[in-house]
Amino acid sequence: MRNLYRRGNIWWIKYYRNGKPYRESTKSTKETDAKRLLKLREGQVSEGKFPGLTANRVRFDELAEDFINDYKINGRKSLERAKISINHLRSMLEGVRVVDITSDQINNYILRRRKEGGSNATINRELAALKRMFSLGAQATPPKVVYPPYVPHLKENNVRTGFYEYEEYVALKNELPDYLKPVVTIAYYTGWRKQEILSLGWDQVDLREGEGRIVLEEGTTKNDEGREIYLEGELYETIAFQRKIRDNLYPDCPYVCFREGKKIKDYYTALKTALEKAGLDKKLLHDFRRTAARDMVNAGIPERVAMKVTGHKTRSMFDRYHIVDKKDLKSAAKKLSNYRDQLHGHNLGTIGHLREVREKRRKRS
Repeated sequence: MRNLYRRGNIWWIKYYRNGKPYRESTKSTKETDAKRLLKLREGQVSEGKFPGLTANRVRFDELAEDFINDYKINGRKSLERAKISINHLRSMLEGVRVVDITSDQINNYILRRRKEGGSNATINRELAALKRMFSLGAQATPPKVVYPPYVPHLKENNVRTGFYEYEEYVALKNELPDYLKPVVTIAYYTGWRKQEILSLGWDQVDLREGEGRIVLEEGTTKNDEGREIYLEGELYETIAFQRKIRDNLYPDCPYVCFREGKKIKDYYTALKTALEKAGLDKKLLHDFRRTAARDMVNAGIPERVAMKVTGHKTRSMFDRYHIVDKKDLKSAAKKLSNYRDQLHGHNLGTIGHLREVREKRRKRS
């Protein structure tokens, strides 16, 4: 029921599963390798763990397609980010058989991405996608992945601490094309995520004379929680102006932020150019999220209310964004110094008075 034979210099093995014969090349010229593989396959068959030879033919591209389909089926909101991760992985693994993806290859991928400037956090997102692909492959029937390689998780220590001061916000707006100015204004006042702003529709906006509000229904945000904010000042004026443009030029446009009546998609180059012109080339659009969290707390808004506006679901994530900047630290140091000066001055005055009283008593005696 079993057999070892050679084709040319390469050893092949033959074994059976449910009466069906399987022939498999060992890709080796050594008989000991053939015996070892045959023993492995017979053990898998007896334990009911043999997936068949299909898994040996599965390539990276098939797992990548299954991964993207899984995102679509489950309605994951980070689909675009997942596609970016897949594109980076594809640059090195496209066409590669899954059984040939080793830990060494993965380590080489990490080194290559670092040379390209990828941060540990970014590379971790890509490695997480690869690990999920292996997991989905192992769950398939029949399995597409039998022995997934180890996928490491890199240490992340790249929490950004950047903020936009008001003058920087104004300077950036002045350099932006008109279609991106509303995006930045909404980000500055709400701290919302990029996709929440770009996907904001008029059906979520209630504008009245001099006032208004935005209602994000449950399931439409990244954390799936509903959100409601009221519009005041510049934020109200910006959205009201967008409504006028929409009504006059693009009456069928469903988006609050748009470019020629269509949803804004590719804005990276325009934003980067504006940041450079404003002398803010080291900042990101996402830094507005941190700025809003800081300014709301500094304005005296209770943290639970600020979290509701920005859409932070957990206190730990809010604390990550509400990072104290240098101005806050300098202000705290100055306040503490003034307080201690007053306290020490009061104590010195008291001590001096006591000494004076003692001296008078000593002279009288």
